Amino acid sequence: MNISPISRRGLMLASAASATALSVTGCAQTATLPASGTTRSTDGAVPSMRTSLTVNGQPHTLDADTRTTLLDALRENLQLTGTKKGCDHGQCGACTVIVDGRRINACLSLVAMHDGASVTTIEGLGQPGALHPMQAAFVKHDGYQCGYCTPGQICSAVAVLDEIKAGVPSHVSPDLTVRPLLSAEELRERMSGNICRCGAYSNIVEAVIEVAGARA
Repeated sequence: MNISPISRRGLMLASAASATALSVTGCAQTATLPASGTTRSTDGAVPSMRTSLTVNGQPHTLDADTRTTLLDALRENLQLTGTKKGCDHGQCGACTVIVDGRRINACLSLVAMHDGASVTTIEGLGQPGALHPMQAAFVKHDGYQCGYCTPGQICSAVAVLDEIKAGVPSHVSPDLTVRPLLSAEELRERMSGNICRCGAYSNIVEAVIEVAGARA
């Protein structure tokens, strides 16, 4: 029996062709299996989901792609562009909004996760002529420079004071029995998820402390 020799080049080409065929077959099989709990159209489009939200006191119903983040829904669907897209990775805090009383990074959360939720953005805190006390304090103490991070900073600061009022400790709270849990060190720790690339941190702390004192 004669076996024709196979060159090294021929062997590599044959192996590559086999791997490609297996990969294509696997992809075809995977495409026919929809994820649990979802339905895909025949063209492979990602399904949409209807979500009802109360945003700044106003009810909204959205039909959005299930991959849509809360940030994109606010900016693109509802045209609430005060909430900024910074890093889009949850690292800068520019997209901070308040959902059911808790501050979150809107870029890391899908809008479909918040059906029935109440969302407050910077537009819902105050408007020109009727500023929220935190907005007025930021203006008074120059708590911003370029202003890009400011909406997230203010939403975060408002939520921080509610956390302090509720007695929620931070990593630097020396005594959990002390009320209120308020100091410059506390505020810097609690606001550390909000980056100000202009470096207006000391002014931001002064603004928050002023509002906290007025509340007290």
